[in-house]
Amino acid sequence: MSHDADSLLGVNVSKAWHTTRFKIDLSKPKVMGIVNVTPDSFATHTMAREPSCMGSKQWIESSIDLAASQIKEGADIIDIGAESTRPGAASVSLEMEWERLQPVVKELLTWKVPISVDTYKPEIMKRALDMGVDIINDIWALRQAQAVQVIASFDCGVCLMHMHAEPATMQVSPMQSDVMQGVKAFLDERVQVCLNSGVHPSRLILDPGIGFGKTVEQNFTLLKRQAELHLHDLPLMMGWSRKSSLGAVTGLDVDKRVTCSVVAAVLALERGAQVVRVHDVASTIQGLQVWLHASGLQS
Repeated sequence: MSHDADSLLGVNVSKAWHTTRFKIDLSKPKVMGIVNVTPDSFATHTMAREPSCMGSKQWIESSIDLAASQIKEGADIIDIGAESTRPGAASVSLEMEWERLQPVVKELLTWKVPISVDTYKPEIMKRALDMGVDIINDIWALRQAQAVQVIASFDCGVCLMHMHAEPATMQVSPMQSDVMQGVKAFLDERVQVCLNSGVHPSRLILDPGIGFGKTVEQNFTLLKRQAELHLHDLPLMMGWSRKSSLGAVTGLDVDKRVTCSVVAAVLALERGAQVVRVHDVASTIQGLQVWLHASGLQS
């Protein structure tokens, strides 16, 4: 017997995510594969190699190969980022970010799969959207000057994420206030800004920002009480993949966190998330298939 995902979870959210070229069906969970076109990412796909030995052309080719592998493994969406947002990360110039992004975006847009660009810079957003990307995934939730205006002038999907402070300092002094109250108030305010600017709610998805300026216990509180985060009946995207909170409870280094990342992703989906953002697509898909079958969502 098959069940509707929302009725099973007691969550009432939008059934589709409206993006530039696609209406992404959210009646079944979606997996977003992470592609980092950067040598200094929190968890880069080439961590086994020495970044200093690789030129930009090699990083671009490696990133395209990774995206192709993720699609083959079952990823529904590819998220491309060219600036590390790990705790303590320094920013990169606009031109450096675009130099890394542009050739990867150009190639992936020919694949007829939803393409997301992970950036907070309005100039990069506009360049990527001019090329035809489907989604902007912004850790700053469109707080940079002119970001909302850029998004309002296109018809793309948008992910609004909560972040306390900024990547360079967020874990030095994490949130002190009630995490649920703080995250909900922040996301509600950002949604209202978007709606007031003419962005249709079907274009929006929310991310509470696991690991972005939060303690281990705060991150797990967000998981425990995740159902409360569906503000305005908007869908949720969760990014637990390889996060330091998983290392804190398992004692595992970042490259050993595949299993705990899959468990966290499945728990997030079971508790009402519509999209999980992951590094390890094949393992996540396997965990997802078991959960879907056990839940009667997949025969």
